[in-house]
Amino acid sequence: MSKLAILVFSGYGHTLKIAQAAAADTDAVLVEIDANGELDDDQWQQLHQAKGIIFAAPTYMGNVPWQFKKVADATSGLWAERAWQNKVFGGFTNSASFSGDKQVTLIWMQTLAAQHGGIWVSLGLLPANSKETARNDVNVLGGSIGAMVQTPADASVDEIPAGDIETVKIYVARVSEIVDKLA
Repeated sequence: MSKLAILVFSGYGHTLKIAQAAAADTDAVLVEIDANGELDDDQWQQLHQAKGIIFAAPTYMGNVPWQFKKVADATSGLWAERAWQNKVFGGFTNSASFSGDKQVTLIWMQTLAAQHGGIWVSLGLLPANSKETARNDVNVLGGSIGAMVQTPADASVDEIPAGDIETVKIYVARVSEIVDKLA
């Protein structure tokens, strides 16, 4: 059993690559939503058994993709049972634009965690917002609710900004530390 699961949907591979990098540093298990918005029984069990869940999805049209929403909607029975009460949650998102309404997606993820009675972990990093800031600095997008990634629409999965990947890795490690403290 992994103490931390990353529930991920990735339409073009970018979000998955980021999740894989973060999971490798924390021994988190990846629970990948398929193209039909489905999880199998083993994947549901991984989520149930984890002490913490990181939501990971791209931002499409100002929110999570329908595949991620389908899984979220499927948790309503768990919500009614309070099955995820006091579980630790976090989230990150990726979009092509610098803003891309990523904050809206993170707020939606935070609300989902709150509906389950979960404990949301903030990013906990200051923004990189001085004149000396470079694109590959940590938290250059200035997130606070969770981690934000910006990958140009025409960029391959190997062209995700290193600072954004590092931001997610630091964040997932923070969530993992909080899980340990609360366990």
